[in-house]
Amino acid sequence: MTRPTNDTLLCALMREPTDYTPLWLMRQAGRYLPEYRASRATAGSFMDLCRNADFATEVTLQPLDRFPLDAAILFSDILTVPDAMGLGLSFAEGEGPRFARPLRDEAAIRALDVAPMEKLDYVFNAVAAIRKALGNRVPLIGFSGSPFTLACYMIEGRGSDDFRHIKGLMYSRPDLLHHILDVNARTVTEYLNQQIEHGAQAVMVFDTWGGILTGPAYREFSLEYMRRIVAGVKREHNGQRVPVVLFTKGGGQWLTDMADTGCDALGLDWTVDPAQARALVGKRVALQGNMDPISLMGSAEGVAAETRRVLEAFGPAPGHVFNLGHGISQHTPPENVAVLVDVVHRHSRALRT
Repeated sequence: MTRPTNDTLLCALMREPTDYTPLWLMRQAGRYLPEYRASRATAGSFMDLCRNADFATEVTLQPLDRFPLDAAILFSDILTVPDAMGLGLSFAEGEGPRFARPLRDEAAIRALDVAPMEKLDYVFNAVAAIRKALGNRVPLIGFSGSPFTLACYMIEGRGSDDFRHIKGLMYSRPDLLHHILDVNARTVTEYLNQQIEHGAQAVMVFDTWGGILTGPAYREFSLEYMRRIVAGVKREHNGQRVPVVLFTKGGGQWLTDMADTGCDALGLDWTVDPAQARALVGKRVALQGNMDPISLMGSAEGVAAETRRVLEAFGPAPGHVFNLGHGISQHTPPENVAVLVDVVHRHSRALRT
């Protein structure tokens, strides 16, 4: 398949020299854009957006039509995977996702099995439709939640402040948690491979909740299962390398361990010092990040200054993809995103010269 006309992101993820630092934003298709809010209102609900390939394509392309970003990311949700396992996903207005049948007893946990991929066809159809609509303009990124992060929602049943159910299971019946994580890892591996087969040119694993764990627990219950995914995901498709990015929010202390998985790049949240991160991992992996999403709430001048600071902290060496340290806030003024994109492209070119 033809490589994108703008392949700067793919080059940076493979630590190859680029003329400038490429960027994309976590949740770049989302509620901060008025056109997204209009599409969601027309679709009827968030999951209706996800399950309709036309709507998913429309909202995926909206930020690229507004800003000269260097990648598209599939519009979907990490919880499509446990939903396909039969846990009954719903989104209550103002309350976030919840599952009707959380995993709270041994019988339910033992019955858990790999999600049938046909129940996720709507995701793969969206990948194919988005890839076609992009027309080789920029790369398309596919993604999934990490096995541990998925397990947090599957066991808690919704978001949590203390994660007492999953941590209680981890400390009382680690065998049961390992069963869930094994099923999740096998599902995610096949899920990402199907995304690649349908047109994703890079994939990312979001470990949103790995940072709640102790060091030993992180390595046993989160990192080990991401390692299995990295080992099982297609790294080449149609003659093109497919980079794999791992991101653990709150995981800056484990970057060396994460780099040892064999992934191509690591996402950094805004608490990580880029120079220290580079010193830890050397040239083994590219780094992605790591501007504080809330910095986009400031003045245009403040956004420009913070963007330059982040770029200079990473420096001009190959292997940096500019991103936020987590998802963009729904309250972000779109005009500040325009400032961010412009400054990243202009200032990173200047740094290289």
